[in-house]
Amino acid sequence: MVDGLFYGIKPAVTAIVVHAAHRIGSRALKSGWLWAIAAASFVAIFALNAPFPIIVLVAASLGYLGGRLTPEKFRTGGHGAAKKTYGAALIDDETPTPVHARFRWSRLVLLILIGALLWLLPMGILTALYGWNGTLTQMSWFFTKATLLTFGGAYAVLPYVYQGAVGHYGWLTPTQMIDGLALGETTPGPLIMVVAFVGFVGAYVQQVFGPEQVFLAGAVAASLVTWFTFLPSFLFILAGGPLVESTHNELKLTAPLIGITAAVVGVILNLAMFFGYHVLWPNGFGAGLDWPSLVIAIAAAIALFQFKRGVIQVLLSCGVVGLLVYIVRNGHWGAFFQMWYW
Repeated sequence: MVDGLFYGIKPAVTAIVVHAAHRIGSRALKSGWLWAIAAASFVAIFALNAPFPIIVLVAASLGYLGGRLTPEKFRTGGHGAAKKTYGAALIDDETPTPVHARFRWSRLVLLILIGALLWLLPMGILTALYGWNGTLTQMSWFFTKATLLTFGGAYAVLPYVYQGAVGHYGWLTPTQMIDGLALGETTPGPLIMVVAFVGFVGAYVQQVFGPEQVFLAGAVAASLVTWFTFLPSFLFILAGGPLVESTHNELKLTAPLIGITAAVVGVILNLAMFFGYHVLWPNGFGAGLDWPSLVIAIAAAIALFQFKRGVIQVLLSCGVVGLLVYIVRNGHWGAFFQMWYW
């Protein structure tokens, strides 16, 4: 029955990723230059298999140059884009920064030292126990790099995750990666927590602690991956918080981020293509198109784009349809009625 639910959810996830690319693109791509960056990033990662860090670096460089040469093409609406007002706020853009939240070099150095210690200590232990090339060590290092590239949210960094976890290290198969994202879409919490799934399945399959302790290996890997994914994020918040407000409307700082955001649109579209291929042609192009999956994906897209339905509603509906298709195909009517009876 679970296979049936996932059969319907995975085409819906493909539509959700396309919708995410459209949602971000409609806000970010405000000029021809930004459209060009988005298109170039899609070609780079889809056709040339360019590493995601290189795409981010090039997009930031183009944004910086564009901000200096044609600044009107690399401006955003800022906070003024919101026209609704809800009255006076206790803390707004005009509120002076409290003394304890102001930037201090001593505080920045202390936070960097604490963050470095919290990263080096577990990484040093893992290296001593398993070596630098050990699975747990490489997972910790890989997801440290991944979190440094999380521009634009989880959808943006997931292509880098599957490039590494599926293509380079082979911790997961493409199908398992899609299952992880489908599971992440249906559960509470940030989607980036799919990295815990990647860590668990990778260590479980690799049998890091041997065949008798595969669950323990998965649990330890999931915990380590979560730690190394979120540690830099908290450090950035605590260290960079006092500086954030001062960067508003500073084009030399915002233009590179605008360029990266444009590139992210192309990267997310590539993610949708990746999922679409493995969902609609699960056995390759030679085996033919899976028509029920295509119908479910189109229906999910119509629900999201035309009728503005919520993600949970779409996932639940598609899951039920997928379950029915699975039952019809495999003739599991007895198990289906028994499940509803109990």
